Amino acid sequence: MALDGITGTVDTAAQAAALAANPTTTSSTMDSQMFLKLLVTQLQNQDPSSPMDTNAMISQQTQMAMMEQMTNQTSTANENFSLQMRIAAANLVGKQVSYTDATTGTDVTGTATAVSYAGSVPQVTVNGKEVALDSVSGVTTTTSSGS
Repeated sequence: MALDGITGTVDTAAQAAALAANPTTTSSTMDSQMFLKLLVTQLQNQDPSSPMDTNAMISQQTQMAMMEQMTNQTSTANENFSLQMRIAAANLVGKQVSYTDATTGTDVTGTATAVSYAGSVPQVTVNGKEVALDSVSGVTTTTSSGS
């Protein structure tokens, strides 16, 4: 039984038409499910007289596992960064903060009275105005004269 070879050419017009017709079914990233589907398809369609090299298969599986671990580490790092921003914003409450007003360009200083976590960047309330945490340019601890 003769097998046709696989060419390296792609019909870009057909590919673009397929993307336009059904954009939700395509994926720009290769995940483990796609890798396993490709591997199973490759094993099912391999030439019995020239089977797939097991070393190459193990190498591919190892590379996929390493890629998944890097993806998990990136996700964990992003979550940690988000948590650190929330902690930093919470620590500003009661402190004197400075920021540059985006509309007027003037430096504003006031006491941080509240924090909102509704958006992707925590918002600190200073003098009744919500200011993005990454806009805060200075922090001073307020001192109160006691007994």
